[in-house]
Amino acid sequence: MTHWITLLAVERVAKSGGLFDLDATLPLMAIQFLILALILNATLYQPLGNAIDKRNEYIRNNQLTAQERLAKAEKLAQQYEQELAGARRQAQAIIAEATAEGQKIAAQKIAVAQQEAQVQREQASQEIEQQKQQALAALEQQVDALSRQILEKLLGADLVARR
Repeated sequence: MTHWITLLAVERVAKSGGLFDLDATLPLMAIQFLILALILNATLYQPLGNAIDKRNEYIRNNQLTAQERLAKAEKLAQQYEQELAGARRQAQAIIAEATAEGQKIAAQKIAVAQQEAQVQREQASQEIEQQKQQALAALEQQVDALSRQILEKLLGADLVARR
C-alpha cells in the first residue's frame, strides 16, 4: 500500500511542475497555520502558561512561607536556648546558695559542738581540780594524822599534846 501512495505522490509532483508550486494554496495554508496557532494559543498555550505561572507563584509563596516559619522557628529555638541557659544559671546559683547555707549551718553546728565540748572539758577540768583538792585535803589530813601518830609513838602522847 505504501507503494501506491508513493506512486501517487510522484505522479502529482510530475504533473504540477515541481516541489514548490506557488499557487493560491500557499497563502491559504499560511492563513490556516496562523488561525490554528491563534486557536491553539487561546485554548491550550495560554491556560497552560497560566497554570504554570500559578504553580510557580504557589511554589514561591510556599518557599517564602517556609523560610519565614524556619526563621521564626530558629528565633524561638534561640530564645528557648537563652531561657534554658538562664534557668541553668539560676539553678546553679540556687545550688551554690544552698551549698553555702549548708556549709554555714554545718560550721555553726561544729562551732556549737566545739563550744559544748570546751564547756564539758572545762567542767571536767573543774571536777578533776575539785577532786584533786579534795584528795589533797584528805591526803593532808591523813598525813597530819600519820605524822601525829608517828610523833606520839616517838615522843609520846604527852609531849605531842602540849604542842
